[in-house]
Amino acid sequence: MLTITDFISILRRLYVSPNVRMDELEDHKILNWREMETDRQRPFMYITPDASLFDAIKSLLENHVHRLPVMDEVTGNALYILTHKRILRFLHMFMRSLAEPPFMRSTIKELGIGTYTNVITATPETTILTALNLFMDHRVSALPVVNSAGEIINIYAKFDVITLAADKSYNNLDITLEEALKRESSEGTEKVATCLPSDTLSAVIEKIVTAE
Repeated sequence: MLTITDFISILRRLYVSPNVRMDELEDHKILNWREMETDRQRPFMYITPDASLFDAIKSLLENHVHRLPVMDEVTGNALYILTHKRILRFLHMFMRSLAEPPFMRSTIKELGIGTYTNVITATPETTILTALNLFMDHRVSALPVVNSAGEIINIYAKFDVITLAADKSYNNLDITLEEALKRESSEGTEKVATCLPSDTLSAVIEKIVTAE
């Protein structure tokens, strides 16, 4: 399965400067890409339709993957792609009809959920190329974009990188995150969903599920 992480890795490998077009990126077939990434390839992780939701969550966590294909073992067809957020939305949908575990009323700080030190951030002046390096070198899926006062003003996530392919803007990875994010939003900076260490797990799940 090709992922955004694979795409980022290939961009880092092929990019030279804004003055050198990455024609190789468009000319290569998927097989060529996979051959370039042999050092990063891992066993293909999937789950079958008869597996439990617990099995799916366990596989996502233990294998450190963000997407888990649901495969038909007879035909070999991919039926669905499970993600953390889709599972969270499903659980949220039925949470009110189930007995709420006590830990849902504990704060995320009490539960040890979240990163509170050495948070990897970017600034509006950070280039896309630098952001790609931060994603890969620190194994993070999103970068809080902070201003000079250290306040979060936006988020640049791995998922945003796919827009580079959509509009073929990957030939210039030296543009800033501010420029890149403005291209994605006609209104410029979008509101960032945040939470506090004192928020309960239930409240944080609600924010994640309802955030667009």
